[in-house]
Amino acid sequence: MTFRLITDGRPHPLLSKPSFGAYLFVYFTGNSRNEEAIRFAISMDGYHFKVLNKNKAVINSSAISETGGVRDPHIQRGADGKTFYMVAADMVSAKGWNSNRGLVMLKSTDLIHWSSATVNFQKQYAGQDSLLRVWASQTVYDSTVGKYMVYFSLKYGKDPDKLYYAYANPDFTKLEGKPKQLFYSPDNAACIDGDILAKDGKYYLLFKTEDRLPGIKIAVSDRLAGRYTLQSPTNVQQTSSPVEGPGTFKLNNGKGYILMYDMYASGVCQFTRTTDIKNFKTVDNEVEMDFHPRHGIIMPITKSEAGRLIKKWMTPDDIVQTVKAEGLKENNIKLDTVLNTLYLPFKPGTDLRRVHLKFMQLPDVTISPETAIDFTHGPVNIRVAIASGKTATYKVISLEDHNPVLEGYYADPEILYAEKTSKFYIYPTSDGFPDWGSTYFKVFSSPDLVNWQDHGTILDLTKDVNWAKRNAWAPCILERKINGAYKYFYYFCAAQKIGVAVADDPLGPFVDSGKPLIDQPPPEVKGGQQIDPDIFTDPQSGKSYLYWGNGYMAGAELNNDMISLKPGTTVMLTPDSTFREGSYVFYRKGKYYFMWSEDDTRSENYRVRYGVALSPLGKIKVPAQNVVIAKDPAKGIYGTGHNSVLQLPGKDEWYLVYHRFNYPKGIKMGASAGWYREVCIDKLEFDGDGSIRQVVPTHNGVRMVHIKK
Repeated sequence: MTFRLITDGRPHPLLSKPSFGAYLFVYFTGNSRNEEAIRFAISMDGYHFKVLNKNKAVINSSAISETGGVRDPHIQRGADGKTFYMVAADMVSAKGWNSNRGLVMLKSTDLIHWSSATVNFQKQYAGQDSLLRVWASQTVYDSTVGKYMVYFSLKYGKDPDKLYYAYANPDFTKLEGKPKQLFYSPDNAACIDGDILAKDGKYYLLFKTEDRLPGIKIAVSDRLAGRYTLQSPTNVQQTSSPVEGPGTFKLNNGKGYILMYDMYASGVCQFTRTTDIKNFKTVDNEVEMDFHPRHGIIMPITKSEAGRLIKKWMTPDDIVQTVKAEGLKENNIKLDTVLNTLYLPFKPGTDLRRVHLKFMQLPDVTISPETAIDFTHGPVNIRVAIASGKTATYKVISLEDHNPVLEGYYADPEILYAEKTSKFYIYPTSDGFPDWGSTYFKVFSSPDLVNWQDHGTILDLTKDVNWAKRNAWAPCILERKINGAYKYFYYFCAAQKIGVAVADDPLGPFVDSGKPLIDQPPPEVKGGQQIDPDIFTDPQSGKSYLYWGNGYMAGAELNNDMISLKPGTTVMLTPDSTFREGSYVFYRKGKYYFMWSEDDTRSENYRVRYGVALSPLGKIKVPAQNVVIAKDPAKGIYGTGHNSVLQLPGKDEWYLVYHRFNYPKGIKMGASAGWYREVCIDKLEFDGDGSIRQVVPTHNGVRMVHIKK
């Protein structure tokens, strides 16, 4: 007889010990009705995850719940090693956070077919009239009683949320006995989202406190059902952003445990690694997934179980899009499912003579050829086969597109040519966070507008700014030589206010002034936001001006200190009803050009318009034909907006730097496309009378340019 440790950490007699070689991620995705459903993803190493069923629900929420929705799913392998148990909140958030009264219990022997039952606490138990909600249930096997313990948080009336538990019946269809309190908070703080991990004979209860010091804490006990005492009053999450939903799992390679949690305000899960359940190190740079999960859990599974899931919920199309290669722009891979053609865009300078295409290594999947590919002779064919019988052959075509110019999701690009270094710099908004939740700014440099280097974070609101900690948006920058030394004035948005930081180098370090430069709208403005600064120095007078506003355009002269506005100079400049945001000003041949973005950045019709004035704060005249750049559906380019402009030093040669929806996926993302944007550069040209020719957005982008000093 062999023994195996089940999640409560105690040995149970088993006929065999499964050999784990993969992981199953169980999660939901958001607060809309179709997002409140159970979804699956798999990984072979615990760090790189691929969605199953194209990120659609694997179980119909309406068929298993009373409310029509489920949230916060948890999965557990049974004590017999082959049965699986799931629990989830029976809840639709649109009905209110105090609307749910129960949970869903599910059972399966193959991870595909599930039986289910609902537990409504007000129906099952007496005296539950004041119950407001039942949140974030989980289950664990208790070997001392031979039953599955289900634990969850309950909130009654004005009392805080508290963690309770009860045992499931043998069929796992209902709870037995009245719920008992699992953890007693020493300061009576609200406690939710419990997760129990067993290690070395101890039980670690990770949970979130909702008030006092909100965050994830750990309590420890010698017994599964308690009594638990706090390991420390401090939080263990490795971020200052709001978090919830801690979930732990043991790595199959024996190298510790992963604690992940939902950074719900940022739209990502953060992964941390630990060996002692006390000290946690972030490993976000090792994690990759093609979806955005909310509160969920990861469970080790066998390769055969992974193969079964792949056969059921993956297709050759899913697998071929996991391709990776040196120099490949992974965010811009395009699969034409009609022509079975895969387009692979490579970075400039990539050697296409020997390209090693690497695909996610999955059980019961074969991909050929496995040798290096020479793309210099044209397209090649690749065959993908799944043991279920699903096969497909794809024509693979290599491309060298210069757009997007930055690797990753970025928006609102500000471009600078620095005299100090003779290099180009882009200062963007860091994108990829739902609801524009970034908290930091990065910078990229290039010698030629084509090859760009990521220099990392230059300003982190959570560490470097004391007056705002959220919504790091739309920066701009000015280089100025003062007393023989270069200074860099960096204007940025934080929590819908505008601040300024200063550095001696284009790469920083930037030091915040300590307070917002602009935190209120002009007196005549009702509504709108104080965002999207633009800095402009008039070559005619040497004076510098700041422009800003969402819903309105305002401008003002800056004082010589560059960190304060000159009193009495603020004027309203809103050109017409098309103005939304993203002001940008430059000077050419006696004219002051004002650009702005129209519509919403989440709209495919987001675009740039312009007007002209005779002075930096003068009345803007709007030409009849004033579109600078707009979508090009034939090319799959949408949402072209929020730009800056570059003039090559000493030349009448101009470039438009802007963002667009991610290509090719953005147009299918709905409103989410507005925070998965990418930075592009195209030529900006003028007619003889100074009017701007409409820019045609391209994938090719621009050729290399070199500045001779």
